[in-house]
Amino acid sequence: MAEPPYGVIWNRMKSGKVVPFLGAGASMAGRPSGAPWDPKNPSFLPSGRELSNFLASETMFPSEYPGDRDDLAKVTSYYADISGRRTLRERLREVLNHPYQIGELHTFLASVPAHQVIVATNYDTLLEQAFRKAGKPYDLVIYPADRKDIANAVLWWPHGKTEPVIKAPNDLDLDLEKTTVIYKMHGTLEPDTDTWDNFVITEEDYVEFLSRMTANTAIPAIFYDHFRERSFLFLGYSLSDWNLRVILKNLSKCFSPKRGGDQDEETLPSWAIQFKPSELARRLWEKRNVSIFDLTLDEFTLKMKQQGG
Repeated sequence: MAEPPYGVIWNRMKSGKVVPFLGAGASMAGRPSGAPWDPKNPSFLPSGRELSNFLASETMFPSEYPGDRDDLAKVTSYYADISGRRTLRERLREVLNHPYQIGELHTFLASVPAHQVIVATNYDTLLEQAFRKAGKPYDLVIYPADRKDIANAVLWWPHGKTEPVIKAPNDLDLDLEKTTVIYKMHGTLEPDTDTWDNFVITEEDYVEFLSRMTANTAIPAIFYDHFRERSFLFLGYSLSDWNLRVILKNLSKCFSPKRGGDQDEETLPSWAIQFKPSELARRLWEKRNVSIFDLTLDEFTLKMKQQGG
């Protein structure tokens, strides 16, 4: 089995030429193998499946079919329907807002000696905690799923600010050569206050988000411009999620060949790290010009840290 080109990835990362995309699996990195999540005394974040089954049990979800109970978007849609959106948001905060340990993957990303745009679809704040612990400044940009009054905007926290600036996505003006940005594409919780908690989590949320992606208002234009000249590094994603496939389809313009000269045309390299991917997953990644490698995020992080010395 081929190994990732660790040296190539590291050289591009330390030059600011890689955009890391963190999926749900990134928050599982470092979790003891086979250890169950205990909602009464959690020592690590739940997986999407664990969270879905937990919420299904609370609501007496009207299906025992595993495919339904494992579907977090379907279960949370039901939760919101019977209990209200606010109750769902409060419950998610209770479950997710604990002092979980920062993983080696997040620590590694905070150690990269370059300004980065890091995109995450996770709700936790492990990445932000890692940057603060490393003393690395960053700006935070969030998609406001729970704020219908600012549905066509993004929330932007410049480094050190406690309150966000509300901006139209395509009016966001950042110097990405001098600023690290964490973009929480599916919202986030705020550790110290619930005022700005936002979650793209229900089926309806995904439909709305993907509609905005189609209209080019979900991802700020300045990020798209940044993406076009950089490699992607997908960490903790599974293409079994239909919403991710749609997101990648909308990002496809960033995977197009880059003009290197009058007669030289090539596609910039991109990579996905996924443990035991299916044959379908391999084909889907490769169709998007993304090289996929079969190893755990912990193994990948260890090798990348060795590259960085």
